[in-house]
Amino acid sequence: MGQSDGDRVQQQQQDVQLQKDEHSQQHVVVMRHGDRLDNFEPLWASKASRPWDPPLTQDGKDRAFARGRKFRTDRNRFHFPIDRIFVSPFLRCLQTAAEVVHGLCAVNDDDPSVLSSADITIDPSKIKVAVEYGLCEMLNTIAIRAEMVPKDYDFGFDISKCEAILPAGTIDHSVEPIYTEVPQWGESTLDARNRYVSVIKALADKYPSENLLLVTHGEAVGTSVSTYAENTQVSAADYCGYSHLSRTFFPAEDQSFTAGAFQVHIKDGENGLTYFGSSVELDST
Repeated sequence: MGQSDGDRVQQQQQDVQLQKDEHSQQHVVVMRHGDRLDNFEPLWASKASRPWDPPLTQDGKDRAFARGRKFRTDRNRFHFPIDRIFVSPFLRCLQTAAEVVHGLCAVNDDDPSVLSSADITIDPSKIKVAVEYGLCEMLNTIAIRAEMVPKDYDFGFDISKCEAILPAGTIDHSVEPIYTEVPQWGESTLDARNRYVSVIKALADKYPSENLLLVTHGEAVGTSVSTYAENTQVSAADYCGYSHLSRTFFPAEDQSFTAGAFQVHIKDGENGLTYFGSSVELDST
């Protein structure tokens, strides 16, 4: 005896629900750091002990805090939680991540007129943070002026000093980094772009059921778009500009998974990116 129309509809609904139960969406946000001090105070580098590693301006800190707050409060745009943050070891990125955490994990942020994290209390249990050397700046003279480079090419990054800049209680010490040290000085731009792609993919594959925020540098943001959106290039990324990638993954019973290709989402004019091409998905929300 054949199925009735009602039975067929019910079966179709069950099949759709089963498909929904068998896969999930993963989101990866790749974000540039905030405003760097040496671009606003040209004489800073001449007096700095680490001229290759400028801090943020106060405006840069405030911008990063505002971005973190946006991640938490704008449910139309960011309809997913951020579970983990991975951050470049450069100071401007560490400070950006710290400010984002304050905006993202605030528990007393009831006044939108407050523009600074100075008096913000956070719940550190809401996020896990780790330093990832593979997200560092391009190590060549395109990104770092030759006169700023340390003579022995030792950039002096110490993981414990990097972690000390991040909010207490947020560090996940169980994380094994993709890169255990920064690349050698003199990498080509192509090598750096390949590095960014491999690290983004490796981190996403390592934590497929979690949504990630990668705090890094402009070249990484642009590469994340051009890699996954055919014939699309980013010509500029503003401070705290970001790309938004998503993919579907299908977990298996043996703890493995398969995943679809990343899609790039851009809400025109709001990501802080200047791009050309037509392969990105323009969000309408």
